[in-house]
Amino acid sequence: MMHRVDVLLDEHGYPIHIGPGAMSNQQLFEPHLSGSQVAVISNETVAPLYLDELLKALGETEVDVFTLPDGERHKTLESYSAIMDFLMAKRHNRSTTLVALGGGVVGDITGFVAATFQRGVGLIQVPTTLLAQVDSAVGGKTAVNHPGGKNMIGAFHQPRCVIADSAVFATLPDREYRAGLAEVLKYGVIADAEFFAWMEAAGDGLLNKNPDTLAWAVRRSCEIKAGVVAQDERETGLRAILNFGHTFGHAIETLTNYRRFLHGEAVAIGMVMAADLSARQGCLPLEDAQRIKTVLQSFELPVCPPAELSDDVLHRAMGMDKKVVDGRLRLVLVEAIGQVAVSEEIDASALNATLNAADALCDG
Repeated sequence: MMHRVDVLLDEHGYPIHIGPGAMSNQQLFEPHLSGSQVAVISNETVAPLYLDELLKALGETEVDVFTLPDGERHKTLESYSAIMDFLMAKRHNRSTTLVALGGGVVGDITGFVAATFQRGVGLIQVPTTLLAQVDSAVGGKTAVNHPGGKNMIGAFHQPRCVIADSAVFATLPDREYRAGLAEVLKYGVIADAEFFAWMEAAGDGLLNKNPDTLAWAVRRSCEIKAGVVAQDERETGLRAILNFGHTFGHAIETLTNYRRFLHGEAVAIGMVMAADLSARQGCLPLEDAQRIKTVLQSFELPVCPPAELSDDVLHRAMGMDKKVVDGRLRLVLVEAIGQVAVSEEIDASALNATLNAADALCDG
């Protein structure tokens, strides 16, 4: 069964098509191909699995294919420049459409290229990981990493559509799949207590990739994100709540050179740390912080930062986060399951206690 979620924006709203076989449906692509040229950007892991299927859905369109190495460490200006060189060599123009076939790294780089090639060209996102389907492919954030911080170089550029084929989860490695569950749980924490409780109860179905269970998880996550993005497309206010756990998580990713943790794993740790800080500041009952941690543990995700990362090192890395404004750290704190707030009123002693709590966070 196919589901549709619409991202309702004033000038460039777009549909998200969710369901098995979506990638093979030529009718979903046709309205969003503006010219005769298409460039598919993928990686060396995904392309052998799904490129042929995608090319069939693109019909008679002239298609060029660029394949990236796989991994977060390749989300760089060097990769961005290589794609730009490729488009120039293939003589693509302003009517071209870029199609991102892959996970968050491919989607983010392709989106940034689409935002900047000849001042902006069409983009279709075809996310092939759970994390990308519920998060990075939706909302128009595009970026590459800098050695000093994650996603520091980028732009807002909305896709023309998102094709979220749930059949891809059959080939998704278990670790990648579980990492995506962290972002799904995030939506329950920030906006929907009933969805959070459903995830607590549906753990086995989610881990076993039950099709009906998974379809609802993806759809509800996209509905929540679409609703937030529609109210705050460029993150001037409300949209910042989508970064729950990410300031801690991005710091951990940066400090471990994007090699030790998948993005969703780092976010899982960051969510536990943000919940711990929320409890220490007195805005979240301790038992609710424990609920968040328990669900993440049930998904076999890490919940504590590396012990070797000192509080000073973590604090400095967090200071490079994009949410820092005028030198003040802004964090998403939990007030109750389903309700969060962005705060600059961070108690220094509480934050230091959380940053020093690696052993305690690992317990229980």
